[in-house]
Amino acid sequence: MTRILHILDHSLPLHSGYCFRTRAIMKAQIAAGLTVAGITGVRQNQHGYIAKQPLEEADGLQFFRTLAQVHGPSPVREWREVAALAERIDQVIRDWQPDILHAHSPALNGLAALRAAEKSGLPLVYEIRAFWEDAAVGNGTGKENSPRYWLTRQLENHVINGADAVAVICNGLRTDLVGRGVKPEKITISPNGVDLELFGKPPARDEKFLAELGLTGKAILGFIGSFYDYEGLDDLIAALPMLQRVHRDVHLLLVGGGPMEDPLKVQVDRLGIGSAVTFTGRVEHAEVERFYGLMDIMVYPRKAMRLTDLVTPLKPLEAMAQGRVVAASDVGGHRELIEDGVTGTLFPAGDPEKIAKKLASLLDNSESWPQTIEMARKFVEADRNWSSNILRYTPVYQRLIARKSYVRAA
Repeated sequence: MTRILHILDHSLPLHSGYCFRTRAIMKAQIAAGLTVAGITGVRQNQHGYIAKQPLEEADGLQFFRTLAQVHGPSPVREWREVAALAERIDQVIRDWQPDILHAHSPALNGLAALRAAEKSGLPLVYEIRAFWEDAAVGNGTGKENSPRYWLTRQLENHVINGADAVAVICNGLRTDLVGRGVKPEKITISPNGVDLELFGKPPARDEKFLAELGLTGKAILGFIGSFYDYEGLDDLIAALPMLQRVHRDVHLLLVGGGPMEDPLKVQVDRLGIGSAVTFTGRVEHAEVERFYGLMDIMVYPRKAMRLTDLVTPLKPLEAMAQGRVVAASDVGGHRELIEDGVTGTLFPAGDPEKIAKKLASLLDNSESWPQTIEMARKFVEADRNWSSNILRYTPVYQRLIARKSYVRAA
């Protein structure tokens, strides 16, 4: 039975889009008959979960942990992180004996996995969910074309060149890699998907909960996720007063938190629309479905930048699976997921006036929502269901295992 070791930045029991994609991949692969485990480096601790045991279980999945302590200034600390993870991968290879190393971005994971692959002779698949340097620009911790940006890009290129195969989550990333000179046949697209066991049952509206929040009778626009600048929530808030002129009952429900939370609250106060906006703060993952059930339209107003043009997000797919109407900005990552007027609505990124007009039109034509919801659901079931998505890895795994077996035999 083929054994796959997933090499990860962080994992369950932490909750993030990164963790949920990993969970979906591993669960689907187990259901398909593969033997699967994950391994996390010391960055797991930096994300807020301190690993206590060398092997832990979360949601029925096994994760090997790197318990080493790493200190020092950047970039010394990062090199020590790579060394610690590479050493831990070596140990797991000896004890667990995987057939494939499947490393997931960022590049530090790929560097550690590449060292272990070269040492063990195991094939390496490197999966890119986003370019780390662009993600840093998007969340405000980096600057485009800075020395750190350039170095990160070079490290990623090194891992890509050394890996036996590369997987990406969308066509935008594939196009960028081909532009860098990566052979198209080396790249497999494994798009973001939805675990329909988790998100496949549209929630009923909880009228009591709606009343507790003071939202009975409101047309509710919703967002569930992290409040980073690139999400464009400031543009959505700026659009709200214009939207209120034609839809007085509209209300914006923001579920989550992050770096932009305080600036967004200041913006709401400055515009005098506090009665039309609710910030819930972060909520337990078990409560997310309950909030989905309250929302009429899920809105994703991402700003236009390299990160959002190249990378497809997970949240709109979850909303489609939950039977919600989806409206989003027309950045490249959204255009790969949403067909305007068919599976959802697209509006110009960064333009509050046009956002307001598009949302007003959507609210004026609620009779079209059932058909949109049905088309979006069919799209998710056919093209973004994890049970079928993981089949894209199978020929890659089989080809690499056969190739390595031939090399050893020779």
